[in-house]
Amino acid sequence: MNRGLVLVLAVIGSSTALSGAWAHTYGAAGAGLVEGFAHPLGGWDHLLAMLAVGVWAAQLGGRAMWAAPAAFVVGLLCGGLLGMNGVAFSAVESGILASLVVVGALIALAVRLPLAAGLALVALFGLVHGHAHGTEVPETAAPALYVLGFVSASIFLHLVGVVLGTAAQRLTLPLVPRIGGGVVAAAGIVGFFLG
Repeated sequence: MNRGLVLVLAVIGSSTALSGAWAHTYGAAGAGLVEGFAHPLGGWDHLLAMLAVGVWAAQLGGRAMWAAPAAFVVGLLCGGLLGMNGVAFSAVESGILASLVVVGALIALAVRLPLAAGLALVALFGLVHGHAHGTEVPETAAPALYVLGFVSASIFLHLVGVVLGTAAQRLTLPLVPRIGGGVVAAAGIVGFFLG
């Protein structure tokens, strides 16, 4: 197995194993770059959504491979700033779970939306995820560093998704991302029932 892939899987595995310790760092004294970076890695819903956007982008190929993750990150930043400034959204958790169901289904069914529609969709999901991150910024955090941290982690997760999706294509294993997409969609559905 490729060493880079092993490293990526190890990082993802360890971050999910530590999710109880990292998730929702309310009131963390001096929270900054590291805490912001850890935040998206500590929540299974954020982790799966960002990986899925990267896989879907790889599945689409062409300009979408970089444009879809970029649209998500722009939405993430906007949502984060809105959340940090107290702008309320209704049903944020439902929107996050919907992102899993929809993006997972897009991957599982290998749906190719027009580029503008796909970018708008992932930007909307990025907005919801960003709002959740923004409202969870610890009061004692250095806001700019914390935001830089969670945006950097999100970009990292998108890149991991793109790498995994591209690797599946190059190895002619098209069912692997489709099965993974189904798992992501199922996780979102389960989240609705458990929430």
